[in-house]
Amino acid sequence: MQDWRVIVGKNVRRIRQQRRLTQEKLAFEADLDLTYIGGIERGRRNPSLLAMARIAEALSVPLVKLLSEQAG
Repeated sequence: MQDWRVIVGKNVRRIRQQRRLTQEKLAFEADLDLTYIGGIERGRRNPSLLAMARIAEALSVPLVKLLSEQAG
C-alpha cells in the first residue's frame, strides 16, 4: 500500500497538467499557498480535507478522484 500523501500528490499533479494549469494558477483558484501545492504534489505535505476539497473544486473533479489509487 502506497503512502496516501504520494497518491494524492500524483493525482493532483496529473489532473492539473491535464487541465493545463500551473501550480500558481491552481493555488490561486484553490485559495491555497503556492508552496503548499508544490509540497502536496511532491507527497511531502499532508493536506487537510478542506484543502483537498478546495483543490478538487479548482480542478473541477470529485474529491474521490484525488484519492484514487488507479494509475492514469
